Amino acid sequence: MKKILTILVLFCVITSCEKDDFCTLNPITPKLVLRFYDNVNKTQLKNVNQLYVWAAGKDSILVNQSTDSISIPLNSIANETVYNFSKGNVVNQFTIQYTPQQIYVSRSCGFKVNFDEVSYISSNTWIADFEVTTITIKNQNAAHVQIFH
Repeated sequence: MKKILTILVLFCVITSCEKDDFCTLNPITPKLVLRFYDNVNKTQLKNVNQLYVWAAGKDSILVNQSTDSISIPLNSIANETVYNFSKGNVVNQFTIQYTPQQIYVSRSCGFKVNFDEVSYISSNTWIADFEVTTITIKNQNAAHVQIFH
């Protein structure tokens, strides 16, 4: 009788254990990817020398380098993010407006946010023009905006 009871208890313990949940999908909320191009030859990438990027109202600098592309995060709990892009002593304000869409991935991974209906406004100081390549940000595999300077 003890053996049967022990086997029954062991069976209940083993079958009641839950499988460990690990997030193997690595779902990330995508960042906005910007590529910088020459304003004269619009197919030629062009570095921005001494580029400083910071969010409006924040004092932390995200980028401080010479580069031809950057990826910057968007505020997933707001409908707008404003960045300042400084090249030398000239500051260009770049406003990104969007509709955040929370997407449930799984219990272990939680949620990620995609950005729909994305639009941009630029003060066009040192940025001569820009071209939007997509109005939905679902990944960060390619540039979402081409900036000409």
